[in-house]
Amino acid sequence: MDQDIEQENSIFMKWIDQNESTLIEASEQIWEYAELGLQEYKSSKLLADMLQKEGFSIEMGVAGMPTAFVATWGSDKPVIGILGEYDALPGLSQKVSSKREAVEEDGNGHGCGHNIFGVAGVGAAIATKKVMEEENKKGTIKFFGCPAEETMIGKIHMIRDGIFKDTDVCLTWHPGALNSLWSSSTLAMNSVKFTFKGKASHAATNPESGRSALKAVQLMDTGVHFLREHMIDGARIHSVITHGGHEPNVTPDRAQIWYYVRAPFRHDVDSIYKRVLNIAQGAALMTDTDYEVDFLTGCYNMLPNNVLGQVLFNNMKKVGPPLFDDQDKNLAKDLVNSFDVGTKETVVRASGAPLDLVNYNLNETIVKPYDEGRILAGSTDVADVSWNIPTAQFNTACVPIGTPVHSWQFTASVGSGIGHKGMLMASKVLGLSVIDLLEKQGLLELAKEELEQEIAVKGKYQSPLSNKF
Repeated sequence: MDQDIEQENSIFMKWIDQNESTLIEASEQIWEYAELGLQEYKSSKLLADMLQKEGFSIEMGVAGMPTAFVATWGSDKPVIGILGEYDALPGLSQKVSSKREAVEEDGNGHGCGHNIFGVAGVGAAIATKKVMEEENKKGTIKFFGCPAEETMIGKIHMIRDGIFKDTDVCLTWHPGALNSLWSSSTLAMNSVKFTFKGKASHAATNPESGRSALKAVQLMDTGVHFLREHMIDGARIHSVITHGGHEPNVTPDRAQIWYYVRAPFRHDVDSIYKRVLNIAQGAALMTDTDYEVDFLTGCYNMLPNNVLGQVLFNNMKKVGPPLFDDQDKNLAKDLVNSFDVGTKETVVRASGAPLDLVNYNLNETIVKPYDEGRILAGSTDVADVSWNIPTAQFNTACVPIGTPVHSWQFTASVGSGIGHKGMLMASKVLGLSVIDLLEKQGLLELAKEELEQEIAVKGKYQSPLSNKF
């Protein structure tokens, strides 16, 4: 390794190692806050304050969202972005325990690990800044505080409003069960609510006077169920009825259903969504009700950048996997024992990871990338960043192998030493990769060329927010 680069890495690693307790405390605080999307006032402030204390300039409330922010340090090109998230999920409140024990009944919890997600990026940004100061390097670091990833709000609005426009590349990560590069794509998605309005009446004595909004919702959902037979493989539609009425003897005059429409590519979502709109119109005609469409958001499928991915993976091998202690291993064993029979194998198989991993509870190796060309059956607004700026991401082991995402076991793990160790690894990988890109700026051009070639084939990005039909 070049002596100058070795010195830079030493400065970087030293800062992370000396500030482990500060980063862990921050992640624990956000874990306790457990704030839902667009309500992450304490969580976003904590991260912004950490960065501001280290000399980053803070622009709070970007893209019209009070909990979205951009922290900037440096000058000139290149501009390297690091993404951070910090929203929790409803109903997943959980103690750091191998038994189902809520901190607060029906409370929120970090069932996707975003309490450690943003903190790792903050640590990487600050430590990289220390290197740049010491070595008098030109370049700019931007940390993007992105709210409401779980509902696909934050980055979609930030992209639409040009928040990323001056950034050359973006790097990010996500808590997971394995230490590996995230090479797969994701599902594009629309999030939409349909509200039906009818007429209230006594359901027994004057049913003829009523027009049931609930029946409209039920008929619409029946129509969507029948649509599933005629969708492409890989497409998914799921829903919740957010409001269905109050008492059985009152014909509901208002009812609402909320859908996620997902498919492997953006044009697939658009096609299926048009048919869902037709079903809503049909349900309204059948029930003699009116309806409103509230298009909340939409996202694209992920375009992983191979050039940046290789930089990340090389640094994963340099940093090495988390070193778990006996306490971590005992908790992991107990959490795995809490799974339903077959869950561990099913989760590993669905991910496409090597099946021999089911023989372990924690991943203590660097796993060769295994998911290139696959489409993950989930969605992320990181995808929309990837269509506009070269973007790559990776996972580190923060939960036991086979842990379902959005589960209480995930919440427990990312609040424990398992999650903390995975977070610290991620912080090191992110920062060392930023340093590499500052040192070897030819990689930036290669990453941009790769994205340009992808867009030339797949078409230009159009914000889903501007295409609601």
